Amino acid sequence: MNYYFDKFINGYTGYANYLWNDITSPTWGSYFYWLILVSVVFFAFEVVMPWRKGQKVLRKDFFMDAFYMFFNFFLFSLIIYNAASDVVVDLFNNGIKGLTGFNLQANNPLNGFPYWAVLLVGFVVRDFVQWWIHRLLHRSPTLWEFHKVHHSVAEMGFAAHLRYHWAENVVYRSLEYLPLALLGIGLYDFFVIHIFTLAWGHFNHSNLTVKGWVTGGILGFLTGIVFANGLLDITFLQQIYVSGKILVIAGTTAAGAIALGPLMHKLFNSPEMHIWHHAYDLPADRHTGVNFGLTLAIWDYLFGTAYVPHDGRDIRLGFPGVEEFPEDFVRQNVHGFGKS
Repeated sequence: MNYYFDKFINGYTGYANYLWNDITSPTWGSYFYWLILVSVVFFAFEVVMPWRKGQKVLRKDFFMDAFYMFFNFFLFSLIIYNAASDVVVDLFNNGIKGLTGFNLQANNPLNGFPYWAVLLVGFVVRDFVQWWIHRLLHRSPTLWEFHKVHHSVAEMGFAAHLRYHWAENVVYRSLEYLPLALLGIGLYDFFVIHIFTLAWGHFNHSNLTVKGWVTGGILGFLTGIVFANGLLDITFLQQIYVSGKILVIAGTTAAGAIALGPLMHKLFNSPEMHIWHHAYDLPADRHTGVNFGLTLAIWDYLFGTAYVPHDGRDIRLGFPGVEEFPEDFVRQNVHGFGKS
């Protein structure tokens, strides 16, 4: 028992120290500053090339959503989640090992795989699991009450991405842990996966509309950066000079624009698709929701939940009853308990 109590306390102090160092001693792996950078980039795009030109730059609830971003990305783990999750994960792993002799962390099919393969599998599996969890949030009356916080957004913008009830974090992390742990991916995301899904989530919620060849080119550009900097354990790419790296990035950018451009709106989520997930008026035969994809759109097309009748730029957002939903942060985050 003392072991778990010490782990609980160390979870708080360890995460507090990590967060403080992340802020005061930034590196290329600092989540805090990546969140700021990604947010500033999308804010700038919304100012320069807004999809809904009549929507104010500082839209309704912009500052509250900005606070949600930092709360759900950092403060939630510090105040509520991190220490408790460390204890629960340890109890779970030790329980499985004690009952079956199977070590989740030592025995997994990705041991020995190159880093790029682990990243790819981790990304696809995580997104697939989260797609099902997202559907559950809509189908369960109890969980839907928590999820209403995210759907109470009246005007869409990038910061709405991380506007959600803290209980959703518990649901997502708890349900996704086992399938990811069986692959050896664990509770926490790889840095590359996390930043990529953060940026794409910002994009899905942004006041932007972008052609498929542009997003395909951006995806190719990001892939080229990863390749050119030897982050995927590909030996010959680690040895090339700057000129070679530029050629690699240019090549992957062109390949992404040309090869993936026509497919991007089917493969990946987009503002034009995700806006319908937030629609106030849903089709009568899909009252529990549509377009549940977080990053990938393929799951919705595979399982018949895709719905994009037109670009949806000016549709009404929310849900029936949103007019009476709490508008302040505190009441939104106590909403859902005892309701169904």
